[in-house]
Formats: sequence, structure tokens, C-alpha cells
Amino acid sequence: MSKISVIIAHEYLTRVKAKWFIVSTLLGPLGLVLIMTIPIIAAALAGDGSQGKVVLLDKTDSLATRIMASDTAKYELAGTRTEAQLANELSAEKIQAYIIIPADILDSSRLVMYSQGGSGISFESSITDDFNQVITRARLARRGVDTSVIDIVEQGVAINSLKVTEKGVEADASEASAAIGYIAGFLIYMLIFLYGSMVMRGVVEEKANRIVEVIASSVRPFEIMMGKVVGIGLVGLTQLAIWALLGIAAFIGLGFVLGPMLADSMANQAAAGGPMQVQGTTNTAALLASKGLILPAIPLSSILMFIFNFFAGYFLYASLFAAVGSAVDQESDAQSLTLPVTMPVILTMMFIGNIISAPNSTFATLMSMIPLFSPILMTVRVAATDVPAWQMMLSMALSIGAFFGAVWLASRIYRIGILSYGKKPTLKEVARWITLRV
Repeated sequence: MSKISVIIAHEYLTRVKAKWFIVSTLLGPLGLVLIMTIPIIAAALAGDGSQGKVVLLDKTDSLATRIMASDTAKYELAGTRTEAQLANELSAEKIQAYIIIPADILDSSRLVMYSQGGSGISFESSITDDFNQVITRARLARRGVDTSVIDIVEQGVAINSLKVTEKGVEADASEASAAIGYIAGFLIYMLIFLYGSMVMRGVVEEKANRIVEVIASSVRPFEIMMGKVVGIGLVGLTQLAIWALLGIAAFIGLGFVLGPMLADSMANQAAAGGPMQVQGTTNTAALLASKGLILPAIPLSSILMFIFNFFAGYFLYASLFAAVGSAVDQESDAQSLTLPVTMPVILTMMFIGNIISAPNSTFATLMSMIPLFSPILMTVRVAATDVPAWQMMLSMALSIGAFFGAVWLASRIYRIGILSYGKKPTLKEVARWITLRV
């Protein structure tokens, strides 16, 4: 254990003092925010892909006006322009498209839209949605249905979701909890790849520089592998702890900034006889909840499960990454060998949507029990729903068992691989190392 502790301390201190660690720790949360917000910003900037007006040539003399009223920025009436004139404007790219509304549209349900193509699926879908609403109302009106009845039919339903717990009835923040679960699972996913790959690169570098031969003369290969895996894992935990502190500080700062603003807004509504009246409220969560932004309470069990699953996933995959690194002489040769290791992690991210949609389903329960998937999927389930204690305990037991199995498997490969040089081994040769006696 003393030899392993020396390796752990060396691996930990070397990386914590490095510039890349300080930079990534400070900029990591910003990068995560950018990864999540860039697609949203891109979608907002892209809009519906429109490059001009959509002109409506109406042969019913009534529908085009209603369509244009739904979005005056998108639609325009043809007026006295003919089809030939509209075709010329389309060729000159003065308009994006023009639509001919036939006189029998209510019966035929067929429109003809002319464009230069490439407008995108979302653009055509928005056109279809706009016409569906107007044509449906026109059909009902033609059958003598009163417009007030149509308005009643089109009214939506707002669901106020409440959760019954041992403490009583409280607001159910399922969407926010699912989002937190996704973020936590994605964070584990990134850290497994980041630090697992770091373990592999470290083994490859030491092997290429023949440093490992000197170390192996006084330390067993198993001790080298465990010291490297644990030391780099502690680097990841340190980074997570710093990120948590930065997140708490950011939330407190947000409370100081938004608290007075929300309080003033609510006071103005109360003075105007508004429905929301919260007197003497200074709690940020309560103020946000009064605005319809419900922040779910994160229980201690969820935090502990996140930490456990991070270590479970990291140790499981880092051991396998170390085995892969020991089998090759340079990092570029590891691509074919890392595929069996990385594929389960990639598949896990493909399953997250199903877990969030139905966290208590049989599929979600079974997948969150499989050790290769459970570090991420169980984290998502715990955040999205109340997972029974026996399922969490079983998942933890299976993960621990899988870790010891992975360590045994990786150590069998590692003991041969770190002292093997020359050609890149095949998967068949690596499998033979597991049963080889030395």
C-alpha cells in the first residue's frame, strides 16, 4: 500500500499543479454552458430558414387573409399579381415561395407551393401547421359550428403537477429534475472519457519512454496500474468539488441579483391586484417558484449516488483504458482496441432520452442495473424519479463487483502489455494474455 500511495501522490500532484488543470477547472463550467446553449442559440438565430416572404395566391377569397394574420412577417397577399409574375419574382429571389390556395381546398386538402428548394423541413412544417389551423376552423364554420364553440375546442389544458411524498404534497419539478439528471449523466460521460483517456495516455507515454521498465523493477504492475487509476480519479474528484463550489457561489450570486428584481416585480403585481402576493419573501427559490420556475430539491442521496457513480464509472473504464494503453506502443495504435471499451459509454448516451421519458419503466430499471451502463443511467434515474432503495443498493453492489472484475481483467492484460514492444497486438492476442501464466 505504501508503494501505491507514492504512485497516487505522484499522479495527483503532477496533474493538479499543471496549467491545463487550472485552466480547465475554471473554464470547464463555461464550456458546459456553451455546449448546452449553443444549439439553442443556433436554432433561434436560424429561425425557420426564411429568406423572404411567402406569397399567398388565394382562389377562395377568404383563407389567405386569415393565414397572413397568423404571421404577417412570413406571409404576404398576392394582390393583383398573377402566377407568371410570382414565378418571375421567385426566380429573381425576391420572395422565398408562393402558394396557390385552390377554391376547393376545404374538400381536396391539397396546396401547391412553389420555391427554389432547400428551405428545410422546419419551414415546410410551419407552413403546414399554419394552414391546418385555419382550414380546420373554416371547415367547422362551414358546417355551422359557432366560432365560440371552436374557441372552446381549441383551448388547451394546463396541468399543475403535484407530488405526494412522506412530507406531504409539494410541487413536482419533473422537467427540471430530468434536466439536472441529464446534465449530471453527461458530466459523468465527459469525465469518464477525459480521465480514462488520460490514464491510457499516461501508460502509453511511460511505456514509450521506457520509464515503466524502471518502475516495474521495484513495483508490481498491478500496483502501478492501481496507483495511476486512483491518483487520476482523485484529480477528477477535486475538479468536481471545485465546480460544485463555483456552482453554489454562482447560485448565491444569482439570488442576490435576481432576488430584488423579482421581489419588486411581485410587489408591483400585488399593488395592481395581481394573483401573486408573497409578503416578506426573500428566498430565491420561492421567488422563482412564484414565477413558475420550480427548482427541485436535490436530496443528499442523489448527491451521494452521483459521487459513487462517478467513481464506479471512472474506475471501471479507467482500468480498461489502462489495459489498452499497456498493449500498444503509441496512442494512435490504440484506436481499434478502445472501441470495445468506448462503445458501451456511447450507447449509454443514446439511452438517456428513453430513461428521462420513462424513468420507472422496465427498460430503464434493467439498463440502470447493468454495470457498464449504470454509472450514467442510474444517475439520471435518481434525479428524474424516486428510485427504490433496493434498486440503488443492487446497482451499487453490481458496480462494485464489475469494478473488481474489470481490475482483474485489466491487470492480466497490463502485466504482459507494459513490457511488450514491437507490433500492435490484435484483440485475439490481448484475449490470450488474460489466460497466460507468467
